[in-house]
Amino acid sequence: MNQDPQKSSQHASDPNVLAQKLRGILLPLTTPFLSDATSDKFDGRALRENLSKWNLTGVSGYAILGSTGERVHLDEREYVEVIETAREGVPGGRDGLAFIVGAGQQSTRGTINEIKKAAAAGADAVLVITPHFYRAAITQESLITYYTAVADASPVPVLLYSMPALTGIKIEPATIAHLSEHPNIIGAKDSSADIKGFQETVKLCPRDFAVMTGNGTVLLDALKAGATGGILAVGCAVPEICVEIFRAFNAGEEERAAVLQSKLTPLAAAVTTRFGIGGLKAALDMSGYKGGAVRAPLRPPDESARAEIGLLLEQAKATFATVLEKTESTAAV
Repeated sequence: MNQDPQKSSQHASDPNVLAQKLRGILLPLTTPFLSDATSDKFDGRALRENLSKWNLTGVSGYAILGSTGERVHLDEREYVEVIETAREGVPGGRDGLAFIVGAGQQSTRGTINEIKKAAAAGADAVLVITPHFYRAAITQESLITYYTAVADASPVPVLLYSMPALTGIKIEPATIAHLSEHPNIIGAKDSSADIKGFQETVKLCPRDFAVMTGNGTVLLDALKAGATGGILAVGCAVPEICVEIFRAFNAGEEERAAVLQSKLTPLAAAVTTRFGIGGLKAALDMSGYKGGAVRAPLRPPDESARAEIGLLLEQAKATFATVLEKTESTAAV
């Protein structure tokens, strides 16, 4: 699947249009793999089927090949193949959806090279995780140097990605604020549950800088703290619920948003920190999407975990249905 190197320019959004798409719910897509005993190859058909459904849910876009997408389990050929496959299934242009690709190697040079591959394959922007292997050497000053060099060289806009639970490295609010002044750095994803730090980041950054939560357990709290939106793993299984929390909050319907958040929080915890990507893929299977297998050494959830995930999904969807019924009943009066 070879694409013209100029393909990225055909899809890349106007910066202002892209910024608007970061004010909503984006899905950090899982990468489906075949689950038979002889192969764990990338399942492009499953990804296309998933996208055809997700495109209709009201999400603002996608972030592929981040931590949820098992980027670290893909070789370089697969990395490009997944981007190209997903790009074909995501509407582009002014009225389309944001298409963000995860990137980030342990060296500045490696990250820049990876970003160029992502851009050539069709990325509108890149979500760049912190380097972390030489953890003691990754100071806030080194992060400023790193991200500045990356943004200078990137042919597409850059979003910062702070994921301390996996990397052990946090991008501090003051560092994000400093980097927000770079014209090619348009936003940041904070996947921690540190709402106080999140609020400080929002306070320090320009209003047109997208500060997004990556943690579904605190979506509503993050919105209250000033988040422009969320890039939420749990949204892959229940996109409509996440979109409705975002809509309700912005419409001033905080009680409605809180009811939905009360059911989203335990589900989000189950499919991220508790049962991992295997748990999320199981939830996708239960929700009518194609979850597929995880790559070793990750493991699928056991029967007990699957039962719990199924129950949490059922409860969240039942609450969502009840909320919608009340809305329809009120509108009919």
